Amino acid sequence: QVHLVESGGGVVQAGGSLKLSCTASGSPSFISMGWYRQAPGKEREWVASITHGGGNMRYADSVKGRFTISRNNVLTSIYLEMNSLKPEDTAVYYCKATSAGWRTDFWGQGTQVTVSS
Repeated sequence: QVHLVESGGGVVQAGGSLKLSCTASGSPSFISMGWYRQAPGKEREWVASITHGGGNMRYADSVKGRFTISRNNVLTSIYLEMNSLKPEDTAVYYCKATSAGWRTDFWGQGTQVTVSS
């Protein structure tokens, strides 16, 4: 059974930084992992993703240049370095992983990020 656990959320002032981590257990083999977020009253949105093979990274326009996604070598852990945080970045941040083979999606439980103005 695959489990994803996020950590690193918290409360930070606008302009500050946080680093989120997501670690998978259960002997996973993923083709990609990524971060999503959901603000109160809004739909969950994609933030950033990274692949296993080439380590290709992609970012939503809203975070490009401020957030950096990274991974460990075997793609069982990913990180999200968030700089120049804005109040509109406030959300619950979720980690998602897509398995090789069946392309099954796994989700973590989320970690709260609150940016105060």
